[in-house]
Amino acid sequence: MSLKDSLRIMVVDDMATSRGLITQALDEIGIKNYLTENDGSKALARMAGNPVHLVLSDYNMPNMDGLALLKAVRQNRATQKVGFILVTGKPTPDMVAQAKQLGLNNMIKKPFTSLAMKQCIESVVGKL
Repeated sequence: MSLKDSLRIMVVDDMATSRGLITQALDEIGIKNYLTENDGSKALARMAGNPVHLVLSDYNMPNMDGLALLKAVRQNRATQKVGFILVTGKPTPDMVAQAKQLGLNNMIKKPFTSLAMKQCIESVVGKL
């Protein structure tokens, strides 16, 4: 079984269109094993009972933004080693610095191509 087939990903974005663009890129890459959530706290609760290898999270979300989700993932024993990629349209130097301090693995800027998403994921989990 290849990494592509075994890799489990949680996609978190409050916007259905953005979730669709991320999952479309995953489909094009050949990754089929993903879950989606529209809220950081729901994603966190779901991951606690159903662990994943990688989180692709939007930054700008109500209730729990991407950095708050990253912090919560790193503080939870069950999820602290999960790879985390922040997906954002406007990365600021402050956001990037804070994310790195919290243990961010990588970041991808919107809009992105499927190839860019593949390279971003591979930098965290290895060759797909």
